[in-house]
Amino acid sequence: MRLDIAAAFALFANTAVTCAALPRQDSGRQVFAHYMVGLTNQQSRDQWQKDITEAKSAGIDGFALNIGSQDAWNGEQLQLAYDTAAANGFSLFLSFDMAASSWSPDQVIGLVNQYKDSGSQLKVNGKPFVSTFEGPDWADNWSSVRSATGDIFLVPDWSSLGAQGVGSKLGQIDGAFNWGAWPNPNENAMNTGNDQAYKSSLQGKAYMMGVSPYFYTNLPQYNKNWYSSSDSLWYDRWAQVLEIQPEYIEIITWNDYGESSYINNPVPAQIVSGAETYVNGFDHSAFRFVLPYFISAYKAGNPDVAVPTEGAVAWYRTTPAGVCADGGTVWGQGGSASAASGTQDVISVIALSNSPKDITVSIGGASQSVSPSRSVGKAYFYQVPFDGKTGAVSVTIDGKSTTGPEITNNCPATGHVSLFC
Repeated sequence: MRLDIAAAFALFANTAVTCAALPRQDSGRQVFAHYMVGLTNQQSRDQWQKDITEAKSAGIDGFALNIGSQDAWNGEQLQLAYDTAAANGFSLFLSFDMAASSWSPDQVIGLVNQYKDSGSQLKVNGKPFVSTFEGPDWADNWSSVRSATGDIFLVPDWSSLGAQGVGSKLGQIDGAFNWGAWPNPNENAMNTGNDQAYKSSLQGKAYMMGVSPYFYTNLPQYNKNWYSSSDSLWYDRWAQVLEIQPEYIEIITWNDYGESSYINNPVPAQIVSGAETYVNGFDHSAFRFVLPYFISAYKAGNPDVAVPTEGAVAWYRTTPAGVCADGGTVWGQGGSASAASGTQDVISVIALSNSPKDITVSIGGASQSVSPSRSVGKAYFYQVPFDGKTGAVSVTIDGKSTTGPEITNNCPATGHVSLFC
């Protein structure tokens, strides 16, 4: 058995991911995307402009700039990012990676002070918004950062502590970011139990909810080789957002190619060594098609908002889960079962429509009409099993069709999981 996780493509009038920028809502709710600055060595201003334009067009308010202390290009790239964002009415904030690097208080203070007055720096109550990836052991240093910067609005990710552990540190934070955006090992889908636990532990402080479309990584140099069930994740998590109504959302990620969680077209220079086999040629931009609707519904606190563009996005693997060996990939981080047990042989579809509609899905010329299995507001979710069929996949809704890659019974030569969007 071998997993070849593949294929998401956009389906609507011109089969391109183009969206109108959303007006800011009065609720104060905002949506950010996690952006890996550690991958941007020698990145041009044009690339920053492209990323910011695409994100803003999807309704995203800003980037959480994940930075490591060891990266010599931080100074150049952060300045490019802040300058470009300021020129585009786009927000940024620093997210200090404390799992992959060590930071001194002086380093953190210096960066916060350098960018806190930038026109693109996100502020809450006049304070610069700051986050982290992990770092609970650094918690006692934040008081000195507050003193030396004139105060900050601190919303760290200390997910390793769990919701209760985060709740024990309320005196040091202004809110918390929950990195848990994927199902646990041996679970096919997520529920909102952890989100509810965070909200309870935070006692009214800001909750930033993690949302992600997908997860697969196979990077032996980092001892990483797992897949988190993602057959319905993009739909499930946005439906949960509408239920939880957090103060903030962070999409994980914009450009972490090595973990397959990205929502853009990969930038070749940013692909970490070893991930090329499951990233090259696999554009995830289509996942953004549903964002203008879901973000608008989230900010309105009501799913009965206008659909910016009717259409659909679909994703599926291009080989059945039982075709080849699993390459040692396990089901979920820290799991032990084979990842093959954590995925179904299905084509998953989210359609945006003003009324429920059947869609037609064809595999190798064999077509079937299917009704939505679930819905939230004007977003409808469908799943169509392979049922042993192979060949090109096409999806049709309201007379608009598009065709994705073939499903085959052939083991891909790379021996890695691949996702195509």
